Formats: sequence, structure tokens, C-alpha cells
Amino acid sequence: MPVCVMISREGRAIEFPLPGYATERSAGVDLRSAEDALLLPGERISVGTGIRLGIPEGYEGQVRPRSGLAIKHGVTVLNAPGTIDSDYRGEVRVLLVNLGMDAFNIAAGDRIAQLVIAPVSRVEWVESDSLDATGRGEGGFGSTGSS
Repeated sequence: MPVCVMISREGRAIEFPLPGYATERSAGVDLRSAEDALLLPGERISVGTGIRLGIPEGYEGQVRPRSGLAIKHGVTVLNAPGTIDSDYRGEVRVLLVNLGMDAFNIAAGDRIAQLVIAPVSRVEWVESDSLDATGRGEGGFGSTGSS
């Protein structure tokens, strides 16, 4: 059963379709820019989407890069995945960075990121003087394989 997420649009976002799934099995929906912007090589900017979300308690929104922008232009989401908490009601903004060699033009209506709505788990912290032993132990980065 789908999760109901309330959405309101403002500014240029009113001109564009509501976020929707590209295919029957898509995990995320595209987020569109509600403004024009120029993203220079090495630059990072915050781009408004003109949407506000009412995400239900127990869920979060995850703002993720679009693979096409990353491979074709070197443009990606800086804090991926960015989290939209269920109690946030401000405009959804996307932090983009240009890792490419050329300036990247963003026009209002361009698809700039994707949004996944996902359940969240709340935990209760239990402090302990020791943890259970595992085969990995304290092995950190690169400790689980050679490639």
C-alpha cells in the first residue's frame, strides 16, 4: 500500500507535473528545479524545488543524485543522501556540486535529483562496557576484501 505524502507547490513548481515514478518499479521520483541557475566547475549551490512535503511520521525523504547528471556532466548531490525529516515543512532544496570540467546550466523544470521516501527506525541506546565479538572485530575501511 502506498504511503500518502502531502505536497504543496509554489512559484515555478506549479507549472511542472507532480513528482511521479518513471517506471512501475522505480524507487524514487525526480525532483525538478524551480529556478534557473549556473553551476560552475567546482562550485556548489542550493537549488530550490518549489515544493514542500508533509512526510508522515516514521518516514523520511532521501534526496539522491541522478545518475545521468553524474555520468554526463559530473553534477551530483553534495550531501547524498540528503535527509528530509518528517517534521520539516520548508521548501525542499537540493545541494548540487559540479565535479565536471564545464559549467552546467540549470533551467526551471530540469530534473536535478531524485527523492526516495523510506521508513526510519528509532533506537534506544543501551550503554555497555563491552560489545559482543564478531569475526570482523575492529577491522575498518577495506578490511572485508581486496577489491
